[in-house]
Amino acid sequence: MNTEGYNNYSDLSQRKVPFSLEAEQSVLGSILIDPRAIEDVAGIISSTDFYIDDHAKIYLAMNEMFISNRTIDLVTLIDTLTKQGVLKDRDISDYIKIIAQIVPSAKNIKDYANIVRDNSLLRQLLSAAQEVEDTVLTEKYDDVTDVLRASADRFFRLIQGSETSDFKHIKDVLVSSLTGLRQLSQSDEGATGTKTGYSDLDRVLVGMGAGDLVLIGARPGMGKTSFALNIASQVSLSNPDKAVCVFSLEMSAEQLVLRLLSSEALVDSYALRSGKIEKDDWVKLTHAAETLSKCNIYIDDTSGMSVSKVKAKLRKIENLGLVVIDYLQLMQSDKKIDNRVQEVSDISRNLKLLAKELEIPVVCCAQLSRGAEQRKDSKPMLSDLRDSGAIEQDADVVMFLHRDYYNTEQTEEQNLAEVIVAKNRHGSTDSVKMKWIGKYTKFLTLQRDEI
Repeated sequence: MNTEGYNNYSDLSQRKVPFSLEAEQSVLGSILIDPRAIEDVAGIISSTDFYIDDHAKIYLAMNEMFISNRTIDLVTLIDTLTKQGVLKDRDISDYIKIIAQIVPSAKNIKDYANIVRDNSLLRQLLSAAQEVEDTVLTEKYDDVTDVLRASADRFFRLIQGSETSDFKHIKDVLVSSLTGLRQLSQSDEGATGTKTGYSDLDRVLVGMGAGDLVLIGARPGMGKTSFALNIASQVSLSNPDKAVCVFSLEMSAEQLVLRLLSSEALVDSYALRSGKIEKDDWVKLTHAAETLSKCNIYIDDTSGMSVSKVKAKLRKIENLGLVVIDYLQLMQSDKKIDNRVQEVSDISRNLKLLAKELEIPVVCCAQLSRGAEQRKDSKPMLSDLRDSGAIEQDADVVMFLHRDYYNTEQTEEQNLAEVIVAKNRHGSTDSVKMKWIGKYTKFLTLQRDEI
């Protein structure tokens, strides 16, 4: 029996590199004691978080066995490692037996995994700092601002826990995916996406996914700002522990709040603008204000925002759940681009990257071209997206608002709205009928959510 190669691991803990031999061994030992415990750590660590390469290979072998629904124990694990040719020149059976005896039970495996993950993050932090130092000392940059922005982005991803120092092996991803599917199938609600609050629309979208860029396109006057605000307030009311950030590049914070009050209190928005408020309306407004005050909504009405400025402000917000931007064409690019189409393309691409980094839905309003008005039915389509076809490419979901807005005759059709889901990266496309109550700037799902 030769375990000399493994006995040397104890010397590694004396190094300054962040690493815990005991925690890594305890994670593996816990899985050997209770194979189902691998589900508890699937969303916490991956094989790349192990500092000892042999530990990473053992963890990958365990993942493969879990995926194949094979029993994980001393005998089957050693057999799998042998067939894979892992550490074939060394006697690993005694070392794995040592690992199995490290912990008495698997109940603290999440704590062990968090230690492994924390040390992995610290090593990534050292690596990121070294890269910044190398870039500065070797002067491999054209603009100091670019260095600062790139450095800040990487450190922020580390804070969010989304930075990775290497590729993820598909075995790691499969285990976390299967675990998530099992939890999803056992959930009463099923869908895990952020719900818009509109039942028929949520059935089509199956919620807004983490990392999704959701585009709401419409011509002026269709109510896209109101629709986005309705979604923001409903998400906040349904998820009081999550923060919802609204960036308004066109309207002031006070104007947005008045719209929210009108929608929540069911008080005519004209009365709020004119100040002609009835006594009964004050009672409604008081109740609405009390309800909205419980919402964790933050409003920023700075004009001419860029994606980097949006990102910098969002970093200060804890438990972020949703971002709303009104609207895309009023944003500015972080680069000096003379071509407007290329500028909007750059903005939309960076918004998608922002949603992915923050792992939350980003809802962005967008103006459409006049093409829809020139068609007989005036219904918008993807080609109507103004300034750039890249918007369609970057967005995960594209929704268009359509109403009988241009008909001068007052008809019941003007009180109906259609939400056209023209693109849905995760599911089907469809149209959803809604009721539009203009004086309250409020959208309602027909019949189910009627006042």
